[in-house]
Amino acid sequence: MIISQKLFEIRNVVVTVVSQALQILRNNNSNRAASFIQKIRIFRNLYLSGKFSTQFVALALIIFVSPLLGGAKHAFGSSFPIVTNSVKWHPGHYYTILNYGKNSSRYLSQIYEELKRTPALRGIQVNYRWAELEQAEDEYDFSSIAQRLSELSSMKKRLVILIDTKTSLDSDEEIAPKYLKTQKYAGGEFKIGYPDRNGRNIKLWNSAVRDRLSALIAALGKRFNSDAYFEGIGLSDTSISKAYIPLTQIQREDYYANLLHVQQQMRNYFPNTLTFQFTSYPRLMLKTFIESLSERGAGLGAPSVSVQIPGILPPRYPFDVYNYFPKYSQKIPLLVSVKYANYENAGSDSWNYQLTVPELLSYARDNLRTNYIFWTRHPEYFPQVLELLNFIAQRSNPSGGLHSACPSAYSSCTN
Repeated sequence: MIISQKLFEIRNVVVTVVSQALQILRNNNSNRAASFIQKIRIFRNLYLSGKFSTQFVALALIIFVSPLLGGAKHAFGSSFPIVTNSVKWHPGHYYTILNYGKNSSRYLSQIYEELKRTPALRGIQVNYRWAELEQAEDEYDFSSIAQRLSELSSMKKRLVILIDTKTSLDSDEEIAPKYLKTQKYAGGEFKIGYPDRNGRNIKLWNSAVRDRLSALIAALGKRFNSDAYFEGIGLSDTSISKAYIPLTQIQREDYYANLLHVQQQMRNYFPNTLTFQFTSYPRLMLKTFIESLSERGAGLGAPSVSVQIPGILPPRYPFDVYNYFPKYSQKIPLLVSVKYANYENAGSDSWNYQLTVPELLSYARDNLRTNYIFWTRHPEYFPQVLELLNFIAQRSNPSGGLHSACPSAYSSCTN
């Protein structure tokens, strides 16, 4: 069942208002917190009972909590003001290194040599699974991130990390910490894919799982937000993927509402750092979802580069995420990832048109007006990427020819 855009907007307002009210109560150490949370549960039970419409429960909830936020006008108005902290801003070209090599000294030494020889490469993007960063509840291991930062800062290069919350099909890697797989968190993850080929995604519709992911974000922010060479942090693609056991409508709605909640926490705990969300699905919800990202000052990322070439590839599907990039140019950070398949196939498997590396750059820069490009270091194609980035056009300015204006979502940028 497709979620209506209006319903999604109402749920977003509810999540926003509740999150802000709870934060105010926690910050003030108010003894009203327990009472407030109990009343929130009452509203939740009203909704689940089915006796009242979502719109009615949402309106009642907003009226109840709005006094905590300075009135209903604040709740319905600009809930997410422009980021008032100066944000580190170094747009340009970055390497996405292969996961198996992120802790390999041999692999990294080669990467670092290429960075030194290529001024237009401003740094690297590294993916980390949640399970890698938190082995036990509240026991974090950020040693790999700290080591990469130390190595990169010595070269005046920068680090962007992406937190993976789902695995690819047939992957045996742990995506969620073991403690999350207990009854307290409803098992923490669910299967995606097919009976004979499956991976796992986290149960982000579960508020306890959401809060643990937020706790990870908070710990990372406390450690790295102030580091001058920690450029950015993002979350993997919004696509839930095909659930082995189909999700309910409420689970899907809560998944995306909680994802936006986590994005707000990222802005809270990384006030001086680029934060972003790779976004692709659900297509019919993209307009509202991206508007919500923009309100938070979060960056919009495309998880791959799927190019439209008149006469060769079909017209862009009207709800593709790429259609939103020009609209949000200079408003929020815009990022794209060039994946393995993008070097070899411009569209889906049925459109086997192989793009050149310059065509990929041209599309991302000129059509999408991108600020950051993450080039996957494909063993076959990275020499072509390095050759392109050493052309004069990419060496003439720090952003490597990409759009570099500070987005209006930030009050100022630190270069």
